[in-house]
Amino acid sequence: MGSTQVCHLMLFFSVLGVILEVTLGNTSDDSHWLLRIKSELVDPLGVLGNWSPGDDICTWNGVTCSDDQTYIVGLNLSSSGLSGPLSPDLSRIISLQMIDLSVNSLTGSIPPDFGQLQNLRQLLLYSNSLSGKIPEEIGLLKKLQVLRIGDNMLTGQVTPNIGNLIELRVLGVAYCQLNGSIPTEIGNLKHLQSLDLQKNSLGGLIPLEISGCMELQNFAASNNRLEGGIPASLGKLESLQILNLANNSLSGSIPIELGRLSDLKYLNLLGNRFNGEIPSELNQLSHLEQLDLSRNNLSGTINLFNTQLKNLEVLVLSENFLTGDIPRFICVRDSYLWQLLLAQNKFSGNFPLELLNCTSLQELDLSGNNLKGELPPSLDKLVNLTDLLLNNNSFTGTLPPEIGNLSALETFFLFDNMITGQIPAEIGKLQRLSILYLYDNQMSGSIPRELTNCSSLTEMDFFGNQFTGSIPPTIGKLKNLSFLQLRQNDLSGPIPPSLGYCRKLQRLVLGDNKLSGSLPPTFKFLSELFLISLYNNSLEGPLPECLSLLKNLRIINFSHNRFSGRIFPLLGSNSLSLLDLTNNSFSGSIPSRLSMSKNLTRIRLAHNLLNGDFPSEFGQLKQLNFLDLSFNNFTGELPPELSNCTNLSHLLLNSNQFFGMIPAWLGSFQELGELDLSTNNFNGTVPPELGKCSRLLKLSIHSNRLFGDIPQDMGNLTTLNVLNLQRNNLSGPIPPTLQQCKKLYELRLSYNFLTGPIPPELGSLTELQVILDLSENRLSGEIPPSLGNLVKLERLNLSFNELHGEVPHSLGKLTSLHMLNLSNNHLQGQLPLSFSGFPLSSFSGNDKLCGPPLASCAKSSGPQKKWMSNTAVAGIIVAIVFTATVVCSVLLYIMVRMWFKWRMVSISSSENNKLEHKREEEKWVYGDHEIRTGEYWDVNTMALVPAQQRESPTTTCIFHLKMNTESSKNSFA
Repeated sequence: MGSTQVCHLMLFFSVLGVILEVTLGNTSDDSHWLLRIKSELVDPLGVLGNWSPGDDICTWNGVTCSDDQTYIVGLNLSSSGLSGPLSPDLSRIISLQMIDLSVNSLTGSIPPDFGQLQNLRQLLLYSNSLSGKIPEEIGLLKKLQVLRIGDNMLTGQVTPNIGNLIELRVLGVAYCQLNGSIPTEIGNLKHLQSLDLQKNSLGGLIPLEISGCMELQNFAASNNRLEGGIPASLGKLESLQILNLANNSLSGSIPIELGRLSDLKYLNLLGNRFNGEIPSELNQLSHLEQLDLSRNNLSGTINLFNTQLKNLEVLVLSENFLTGDIPRFICVRDSYLWQLLLAQNKFSGNFPLELLNCTSLQELDLSGNNLKGELPPSLDKLVNLTDLLLNNNSFTGTLPPEIGNLSALETFFLFDNMITGQIPAEIGKLQRLSILYLYDNQMSGSIPRELTNCSSLTEMDFFGNQFTGSIPPTIGKLKNLSFLQLRQNDLSGPIPPSLGYCRKLQRLVLGDNKLSGSLPPTFKFLSELFLISLYNNSLEGPLPECLSLLKNLRIINFSHNRFSGRIFPLLGSNSLSLLDLTNNSFSGSIPSRLSMSKNLTRIRLAHNLLNGDFPSEFGQLKQLNFLDLSFNNFTGELPPELSNCTNLSHLLLNSNQFFGMIPAWLGSFQELGELDLSTNNFNGTVPPELGKCSRLLKLSIHSNRLFGDIPQDMGNLTTLNVLNLQRNNLSGPIPPTLQQCKKLYELRLSYNFLTGPIPPELGSLTELQVILDLSENRLSGEIPPSLGNLVKLERLNLSFNELHGEVPHSLGKLTSLHMLNLSNNHLQGQLPLSFSGFPLSSFSGNDKLCGPPLASCAKSSGPQKKWMSNTAVAGIIVAIVFTATVVCSVLLYIMVRMWFKWRMVSISSSENNKLEHKREEEKWVYGDHEIRTGEYWDVNTMALVPAQQRESPTTTCIFHLKMNTESSKNSFA
């Protein structure tokens, strides 16, 4: 080779070196940039400790150089504990092919300068604290094959420039805060194998273009806000092995085209809105291992068969509307199915015996269906079963003893069925059993001692059965027990001392039984106990002092027992949130130590023998919302410190001996829903500030010594249901503003000195139902007719007032009334007919009332005069005159007839002139004719009068009878 050629060759390599130095950089420059990056980072683990100018850069931790050691090709500082900003200086190292800074605490945004890294093939920044948007410049990385930037706080949309990364195999942006839709440009990524978009806020439709990703094997977009249906074009992705679209808002039917995904192993569509039937085409997915279609709206019967889905390991169809029997071929012998979850559907029929051949089953959940019948004794064929959930069905019969042969069983739920009989002793063989829930059945008998051999038991709940006898004395053998509930049974006898040796016990619920005796001192060993509920038993005696050692107690309910003595032993914990000792015989004062539990929300000490002043320390309990000290012997005034308890919703201090004025600061309790200060010795006036308690539902301050007017501000209590101010010394009128309390259903103002009329506005309180009691006051005026609008009212008492007037007939509309008392007023008039069913005592003391059930108003007597109308008087006069005229006419007719008979006898006895007799007789005859023809007598409507006298119509009947004898004689001559 000549010298000229050698020179040319040397020149070529010199130029090539310059080119490579420009395109790939050199280690000396790269070390400068890396050291600048190091200076910006916090390195608590010292991973960058050997990054120093004096060392070879290719030996620095995390740095990978090219084969000839001339430039850097990789930087891997994953899981190094680094924090600080993601430096744009990395873009200066243009030779980088791989950057892995994942699983650190890097902050800031992804620098747009990264678009200069033209040689980059892998960029892994996942699991940091990066924020901001995905830079559009990311689309310039033409050689990029893996981009994983998920598990950060990235926002904005997935940039469409992603579609420019035509060499991309893996795209992971899961667990960020991205929104917008999946860009259609994603379909340009022909070589994409994994697309992970999970746990973002992506919405819109799944783009049809995604079918262009022909090499896609993993498509995960769960936990987003995707809508619409699954594109049928997804069926073209023949390489797809994982399809996870769970927890979106996808709807419509499941496309049958999914049956073409012959390589699919994992299909998860849970938590969407798919409807219709499960397509039978899914049976073609012979490689399918896991199928989850739960929490959708699928209906119809199951069309999936284990005979075709031979590789199926997990089948979850819970929380749908599937019906019919459970198919007999859903799980067959020698299958791989280990998890079958069909809960919360509408399956019916008996327990499917064919399932017993599926010996591979480890988890079987048939809960929340309509299954019935008895549990098969051959359940023990499921030898690998670890979880058996049969709760919330209608299974009957007894628990078969063969259940004791399920040696692998860890969780057994049978609650909310109709199982009867005893717990079989064989259950004691289940050494791995951890959770046993048998509550809400009809089981009876004693709890077998053998159960305490189940040494792995952590939770046991037998609530709501009919178990009798005592708690097994060997229960202390359950060293792992953390939750024991035997509430609402018929258990009796003492609490066994060995229970105190269940040192891991956290929740103990034995309420609603017949347990007796005292608490065992061994309870001092229950150091992890945070809930103890023993209410409604017959436990008695003072509390063991050693209970003060239980420092983790948060909830205590000893109510409705016979405990006595001091409550101090229960106050060893500073973490109490609920203390209920209602209805016992505890005595003494409330220890101030109770205020050490700053998280107390409920204190119930009613119906005891406690005494002393109201503890001012309660003012430190800022979270307190329920305080009940009623029915004790507390005295003194309410301390002003209580005004700090502004979260109180229930304040019950009734039936004590508190005195003083009701404090005005109670009006600042905006959350107060119930205030009961009744049966104490409070005096003074009702504070108007109570009207500011805008959420008050019940206000009861009866049986005190309050005086003065009822404040108008009571009308501001628009949510009030019960108002009871009776048995005080209140005076003045009933405020009409009460009409604003539209939700009142009980109003009691009796036994006061209220005056004035009943406000008609009370008739607008149409929700009044329990009672309206205004009795024993000095109310006057009439009963307002508007009270007839209270159609729901059941009891009305207006007795012992000074009411007058009539009872309004509108009250007859009160058809719901079953108690009415209007007695001892000044009422009058007729009662409404609907009041006839009430006793006489309801109206006594009102002498002028009448009508059923009182005497009839027509028969009632009294000094009251009732004047008739002029029309009635005129009618009566006409009737009297007409009757008198008829009587007089009849009498006149009779007298005339008698006179004629006398006259005829007188003539017939005359012996002087027989001829005259004959003529007189003829005259008599003719005279009769004359009378008939009206020539002489005129028939008047008032009387028979001579024709000459027809001009005197005012002559009375008596004068008509005084006839002129001479005139009569002449007329017959």
